[in-house]
Amino acid sequence: MGTVGEKLRQSRERSGRSIREMSDITKIRSDHLEALESGKYTAFSAPIYIRGFVRSYAGALKMNVRETLGELDAELSKDSRFKEPPPLSGDSKGVVDFVTRQFSKINWTVALPLLLLALLLLVAVFSYRLYKHSQSTDPLKNLSPGLYQGAPTGETLPVPISTNR
Repeated sequence: MGTVGEKLRQSRERSGRSIREMSDITKIRSDHLEALESGKYTAFSAPIYIRGFVRSYAGALKMNVRETLGELDAELSKDSRFKEPPPLSGDSKGVVDFVTRQFSKINWTVALPLLLLALLLLVAVFSYRLYKHSQSTDPLKNLSPGLYQGAPTGETLPVPISTNR
C-alpha cells in the first residue's frame, strides 16, 4: 500500500512534474514537499502544518484528499509526537482568563457606542446636579461682615451727612 509520502511522490511523477514545479503551483517550499514525500515529518513544527500541506499537495495532484488525509492521520497516530493535536488553549487559569473570554464575546461595534452614550448621559446628569446645587446655595454665606479696617494710624471713615433736613 505505501505511505502517504510515497503516494504523493508517485502521483507527482505520474503527472510529469518536478518538485520545483509543484512548489510553484502549491506555494509550499520545495524542502517541505521533499520532507512530505520522504515521510520526514519532524521537519514541521506542528502536525497542523503537515495536514495542511498534504491537503494542498494532494489537491494539486488531483488525489482523493479525504482518503489521503485519513491515511495521513493513521500514519501520524503511530508516532507519539503526532498522536493527538495540541490543544488550542490551555485550561482556564482563573478570573483574568474568564473576564478576558467574556470581553472577547462582546460585539464592540454595538457596545462601544452604547457605552459612550451612557458615559455622556452620566456626565450630563452629574453636571445638571452640580449646577442645581450651586444655584441653591447662598453665595455670600461664608462672607464676613464688611467692617472697615482703618489704617494703622487710627483714621476712620467720614460719617455721611444727610442733606435732607
